[in-house]
Amino acid sequence: MKYPKRSQYKYAKSQYRIRNWPEYEAGLKRRGDLTVWLSTSALHAWRAPANGKPGGQRKYADVAIEAALTIRMVFHLPLRQTEGFLRGLAEMLDVGLPIPDHTTLSRRLKKLDKIQFRGLASDRPIHLLIDSTGLRIHVGHMQNPPRYRAWRKLHLAVDADTGEIIASDLTARRTHDCTPVPGLLKQIADPIASVSADGAYDKRAVYEAAHGRGEGRAVRVLIPPRRNARLSPRPSAALQERDLNIHSIRELGRREWYTQSGYSKRSMVENTMYRYKTIIGRSMRSRSLDGQEIEVRLASKILNTMITLGMPDSYRVA
Repeated sequence: MKYPKRSQYKYAKSQYRIRNWPEYEAGLKRRGDLTVWLSTSALHAWRAPANGKPGGQRKYADVAIEAALTIRMVFHLPLRQTEGFLRGLAEMLDVGLPIPDHTTLSRRLKKLDKIQFRGLASDRPIHLLIDSTGLRIHVGHMQNPPRYRAWRKLHLAVDADTGEIIASDLTARRTHDCTPVPGLLKQIADPIASVSADGAYDKRAVYEAAHGRGEGRAVRVLIPPRRNARLSPRPSAALQERDLNIHSIRELGRREWYTQSGYSKRSMVENTMYRYKTIIGRSMRSRSLDGQEIEVRLASKILNTMITLGMPDSYRVA
């Protein structure tokens, strides 16, 4: 049996080349660099200040717990090995820092403050890309574990211009994709120019949430409606974007609309999901929801830091 050639497929896969390969290759090497330094400000902020209240005092500041958990996630270490890694690092640098033990790291993870994982906010309008994926979770020591392994649903909002994660949410596995969208948009203080998502987000709540962030300006919503979608009988200001998409798809065709409207850029958020599962992992380490939410924000900060080291600048050749 002869299989068809790639060129004979209905839609052949596009080929791309990278313009800045030397810079991107150097950035990939820097991601694995083990050069470690501790600034004077970090050394002074490592120990928690006394709060003046009676009882036991915290010994480690949040920056110390966050640094330890970052090393744990980047190098995929259990908590005990993370403790040993930090002790060996402190001895090599001869800094005499107290190192939190593994039980302290597990306990303090749930009590960390909100981790700011994005850079400085800008006044430019943001083209937002939204998608979701599943992450497996630990079910504990159950005598009768579930037939299908439990998992959480991760929701990410990515800046289309920079590839930076600017909002995240974690929900139960049965939560609809469109449900967390209003909460994701509330996390973003910058003006929003457009919102792109796949067909699972073709719901009234998504259009209304995007329209509410317009602040007097029109927010372009690029969501492909289903094949047999009909125009709204009583279109509101929010649903006008959906009707515009239906008209454009009928005139241009679905694939041509993907290209002309800019919807094809949504692949960047899918690449972000792939990078998350490849670099961070497909499973969550924390067992409580509070710890899992902090873990997601910390993972987003790690990925955003890696973006600053270099990203590919590709172009289509065929």
